Amino acid sequence: MEVYLDNSATTQPCEAAVSAAIRALRERWHNPSALYRPAMEAQKEMEETRRRCLEAAGAAGHRLVFTASGTEADNLAVLGYLRTVRKPGRVLILQAEHPAIRACIPEIERLGHAVELLTTDRRGVCDLTELEKTLGDDVRMICVMQVNNETGAIQPLEEICALRNRLAPEAAIHVDGVQGFLRVPMAFSRLGIQSYAFSGHKIHAPKGIGGLIVRRDHRLHPMVYGGGQESELRSGTENTAGIAALGAAVAAFDPDSVAEMARLKMRLWTKLRDAIPKATVNGPLPGEPDSAPHILNLSLPPVRSQTMLFALEGEGVLVSAGSACASHKQKISQVLLSMGVDRERADSALRFSLSPMTTEAEIDFAAQAAVRQYELLSKYVRR
Repeated sequence: MEVYLDNSATTQPCEAAVSAAIRALRERWHNPSALYRPAMEAQKEMEETRRRCLEAAGAAGHRLVFTASGTEADNLAVLGYLRTVRKPGRVLILQAEHPAIRACIPEIERLGHAVELLTTDRRGVCDLTELEKTLGDDVRMICVMQVNNETGAIQPLEEICALRNRLAPEAAIHVDGVQGFLRVPMAFSRLGIQSYAFSGHKIHAPKGIGGLIVRRDHRLHPMVYGGGQESELRSGTENTAGIAALGAAVAAFDPDSVAEMARLKMRLWTKLRDAIPKATVNGPLPGEPDSAPHILNLSLPPVRSQTMLFALEGEGVLVSAGSACASHKQKISQVLLSMGVDRERADSALRFSLSPMTTEAEIDFAAQAAVRQYELLSKYVRR
């Protein structure tokens, strides 16, 4: 049996998405900017996907810019906005933020803004007391992810938005929703955030399609110039096949699968906890309100992450040692270190991430394999 538990890195495209992409490539391949009927049909399908995504994020009536990825959406949200801000100020970024945001820091500073990193507690959740002390009228933007891609910690967006409204009402809030979209509720309109990024390949659409939801009255400077597509915010002929697949994936997503993922995550944790007393959760515990339903980050000392990762692959179980964006760099997770996790524990961390396709049989198989390999490998103490 092969068990895929690295769904935070990417997901298998669902049948509905594959069928929609094939149909678009065969029948709706026309340029949606053209005026003849087949092109207008492609445009109509594109707008239907836009509507579905906006509704799914509680953002009906706002704007959606289709991008090639969640990373591009994050870049457009952060740099596209700050290039419209004339008066330099402070930009607050969650310390555990994804590289798609963190890598923007040098450019943010070149634009004249000062960047300050927001601390998290030992569970990886934004420290609201410190945030309250940090906020002020000179804050131009706050960047906070909805769900941490390594630990599954859900950030307290309600409280963050309330603090912004009270202490820095002019500050824009951007939310990286790549790991939260569809799996964790999002009330874009009610919260009053300015932008929200997501990615298709995390929700069973293909790679190469993402989106940025933007508030109606929010200013953005384009990052790509050309024919003025996507309301002049992202020029280039739209990826109609990817957009069609995205729309199909959103339509096919079963809300009931969220509770099932949470149940299976708890099952996996319980089996590993009972068999491996040294197992420790990095992030909120499964079942806690701020624990995402699909991500479980565990340390299994003294076995190093990569040792266990390759041992599990030999058993047919595919997991990761943290963020897929940094997996080839073989570095200890900066997210875990920022949470105060010691280096030995961080060096033995594994991320198990589920999807609606994950089955109970797969969870049981993975747990058995992990216990078996741990009992073997833990006998060899690191020097």
